[in-house]
Amino acid sequence: MLDLEIAKNRLQSKDVTLVIVKNGEMLFETEEHKIKGFLGAIEKLGKSLEGSSIADRVVGKAIALLCVYSKVYSVYAAVLSKEAKRILEKYQISHEWSIIVEEILNLEKNRACPFEMKARNMSDPKKTYFELKRLLNN
Repeated sequence: MLDLEIAKNRLQSKDVTLVIVKNGEMLFETEEHKIKGFLGAIEKLGKSLEGSSIADRVVGKAIALLCVYSKVYSVYAAVLSKEAKRILEKYQISHEWSIIVEEILNLEKNRACPFEMKARNMSDPKKTYFELKRLLNN
């Protein structure tokens, strides 16, 4: 779990929203909000994400399915949704969190995040990746 600790410490000590570490090496970090950062990491790193550890400020079902798609080894979430926890458990991805919530809200905190709404009825990680990417680009 050394990689996860490195990622978690970096997330907590810097003004970043996502950190990805593998074999003790920092692969990616971003200040991008929403799902844009993780989608960017998938675009940039591709298959090298397999076996990595991520620390993210907010992990809902959408991000959890992207973790499955990317074959991530472990996840730390400052905020984790219950549905994301269920997905991570189902696919046996090690995970930790600081706060667990019913659902991930939009930035205005008045309804569910649009990416979570899109992922709500999805279960296929690959299909989810392409649908979320399409939603982000619209």
